[in-house]
Amino acid sequence: MARIATQKITPFLWFNTQAEEAVKFYTHIFKKSKILGVTRYDEAGSRASGRPEGSVMTVAFRLEGQNFTALNGGRVFKFSPATSFVVTCENQKEIDYLWEKLSKGGKTSQCGWLDDKYGVTWQIVPTVLAKMLQDKNKKRVERVTEAFLRMKKFDIATLKRAYKMAKARKN
Repeated sequence: MARIATQKITPFLWFNTQAEEAVKFYTHIFKKSKILGVTRYDEAGSRASGRPEGSVMTVAFRLEGQNFTALNGGRVFKFSPATSFVVTCENQKEIDYLWEKLSKGGKTSQCGWLDDKYGVTWQIVPTVLAKMLQDKNKKRVERVTEAFLRMKKFDIATLKRAYKMAKARKN
């Protein structure tokens, strides 16, 4: 089994029975990723949980340098947008790729938000957006905000046009 690196805080994702399937889905999408280890329900765990002995209990995995743990814990808890994972993207190609892969079988929402087919919420956001929204020119920020509020999947070219348009109007 691979050595699992320790980190101070590790997101823990509770699935009904799809932990291993979901982890394979995520590690297939993100380039710098890997499954770090799998634990299985033993006899005692099986009795306590009602899960079949030998079935997957947890899967430790890493996406883009961030460690996670997925658990097959049953139907007790569900995912909600109250917790989401923000993925910053350097270019439109990366946004398009992640949006297509993560939203397949799920649902999309405004401002770069989507729920994947397992119910996990992701925000696919261009890195340039934070720079634009931190600009000292309120008109630029307002134009960019108006532009992104009309979007589901972020379009960097449209954001840049809105930003430059406000800059040109100021002069």
